[in-house]
Amino acid sequence: MRAAVIEELNKPLVVREVPDPDCPPDGAIVRVAANGICRTDWALWAGDFWTGGPQVQAPFVLGHEFAGTIEEVGSEVRGWTSGDRVLFPMNPGEGSCEMCRSGNQHVCDHVESLVPGVSYWGAFAELVMVRFADVNLVAVPESVGFVDVASLACRYMTAFHGIVDQARVRGGEWVAVYGAGGGMGLSAVEIAAATGANVIAVDISDQKLDAARALGATHTVNAAHDEPADAVRTLTGGGAHVSIDAVGVAAACRNSVMSLRTRGRHLQLGHTTRAEKGEVALPIDIMMVKELEVLGAFGMQGQRFGTMLNMIEAGRLNPGRIVSRTVGLDQVSEVLESMESYGPTGVVVIDRF
Repeated sequence: MRAAVIEELNKPLVVREVPDPDCPPDGAIVRVAANGICRTDWALWAGDFWTGGPQVQAPFVLGHEFAGTIEEVGSEVRGWTSGDRVLFPMNPGEGSCEMCRSGNQHVCDHVESLVPGVSYWGAFAELVMVRFADVNLVAVPESVGFVDVASLACRYMTAFHGIVDQARVRGGEWVAVYGAGGGMGLSAVEIAAATGANVIAVDISDQKLDAARALGATHTVNAAHDEPADAVRTLTGGGAHVSIDAVGVAAACRNSVMSLRTRGRHLQLGHTTRAEKGEVALPIDIMMVKELEVLGAFGMQGQRFGTMLNMIEAGRLNPGRIVSRTVGLDQVSEVLESMESYGPTGVVVIDRF
């Protein structure tokens, strides 16, 4: 099969023939139809993850945000057959640990060994192997295109779980989204708007803020020109009910917390980089006195996708609007390089292999 291979970290990927993956008894082989290029891919390729975060060794194939058609299933798989249209949540579970048994396989105790494109070769390729297919795979409706749902396997599902389940956003609340122009940020904008919230998009690019307005943001703040936390507190008459850091840099995280009203909820969706070393200083006394909540979201359980997919089929959500362009395998390197400066708006998807 053809794949885009890391031969050396922080160097252009090499598109070449590699062996097809083998199918494990509990897993499946998926023929990849679409794969989003995520900032996590950039962090792994550039060696710029937070301290203690995952690392890859060349040669390696990235890609964890994919949808496609099952090519083969293992002998132990009962719920899937060849030809089924599926997506694979980027942080799967193995089904037997405490978290999996409680229905939270997206935070499986063993997830570090199970993630395609992070733990083992992934979906910047024609085919990809997945483990524990019966526990994790999600059916893709015929009415929904693969390019539209590629980001559901990572950024979009994380934003949905964070906004709906973790932060419990309700209609009429004020929601600020920091880093609103990236794939995670635009996903958060659209999903929060769909809940009936009043969304304030914060970014440093007017182009990205325009994209956020098109997806439902009612107000925008350019943090390159205005002090964002002050602007959010002014627009909301005291602070947002929920504020989201969708980018993972220290300034965005702190500004998100400072944007909240009393008893507000901060939602962390973005990973930090090597600069933060996995830690961000926060105004802990203000957080205590105002009784602020700090919440995180890391993917979403496969069985929880039904609600989100129903909203997509009903037209309430449209993840395809977040896709800014599609590329082939030979264009992946230029997309990764642009991510160092947070270049792409929305999601860039590989759909030509």
